[in-house]
Amino acid sequence: MKKNLRKKTRVVSFGGIKLGGKNPILVQSMTNSDTKDVMATLKQIKRLEKAGCEIVRISIPDMESARCLGLIKKKTTLPLVADIHFDWRLAVEAINQGVDKIRINPGNIGSEDNVKKIIKAALKRKVAIRVGINSGSLPKDILKKNKDKITAQGMAEAALRSVKILEKNKFKDIVVSVKSTDPVLMVECYRIISNKGDWPLHLGVTESGRALAGTVKSSVGIGALLLEGIGDTIRVSLSGDPVEEVKVGWEILKAVKARERGLSIVSCPTCARTKIPVEKISFHLEKISEKAGLEPIKIAVMGCIVNGLGEAKEADYAFVGIEEGKASFFEKGKFVRNLKPNEIISVVDKLIKKK
Repeated sequence: MKKNLRKKTRVVSFGGIKLGGKNPILVQSMTNSDTKDVMATLKQIKRLEKAGCEIVRISIPDMESARCLGLIKKKTTLPLVADIHFDWRLAVEAINQGVDKIRINPGNIGSEDNVKKIIKAALKRKVAIRVGINSGSLPKDILKKNKDKITAQGMAEAALRSVKILEKNKFKDIVVSVKSTDPVLMVECYRIISNKGDWPLHLGVTESGRALAGTVKSSVGIGALLLEGIGDTIRVSLSGDPVEEVKVGWEILKAVKARERGLSIVSCPTCARTKIPVEKISFHLEKISEKAGLEPIKIAVMGCIVNGLGEAKEADYAFVGIEEGKASFFEKGKFVRNLKPNEIISVVDKLIKKK
């Protein structure tokens, strides 16, 4: 994604960060621990932060959970978002406990008066609000109008209706998301919303599944929008450890050249020409990737010279199979020396340790 193609959105500040405008596209995730178990939730937040999470969201299903937010907030520096459904009182309590942002779907909060109570508290505490619309929970009148069919237009209408309530009450620190389990529908809806206003957009394919399916769906939907210059923050939704969501999110940003962070691995798919154990070396790199730190570093592992020499010029370090039992090691595109394939792992470890 070329930086000058990114759609200009307003800047919304919360929790010491700035979202939108020319600010970096941020990676976020959500805890799946019991919020009432403060220690378990904090432990998970620390793991998420280490993986590169920049905003963390916490589900608030009941008042006891809401009252735990103050304790959690005191123990983390990450911007904290409270995820609220149905009960406006949970949102107000979360705000009073010191969260930086809340996520609500105004359509399921109840009357507009209930939404106004949330707005009043958010204005007082300078808390941002994300209007979060999901294809699985659209207002009944919109579904009825579309004959119970979920459409991009219907989702956009629900989001705009909610935003209108906030703006009518002088609230401006708004972030919008319009998620669907269908990445094609999700892309279409975000395109509509991006042309209706300048709100920062939170991208995601909701309920995308486990590792393989979820990664593919999220990469297709989020990646397509980022390449069009749409999106200010992303959340990959996977069934499982939320740390994996953060890892996939960063890989998406790397793939569309939006941001670089840590180790990037370039490895060939292997074929009959392969001269070195590409899969084994790449797997080892994945295992030690966290040790590489945050500075961008690209390592190429290529089985033969067909594309290997070209990739070696583009990588910080490269290992290229030259002939059976011999690999050439390159640094910044320059040949260093030849290695036996079984030496590559130890050289890789030394490179990462040096970084």
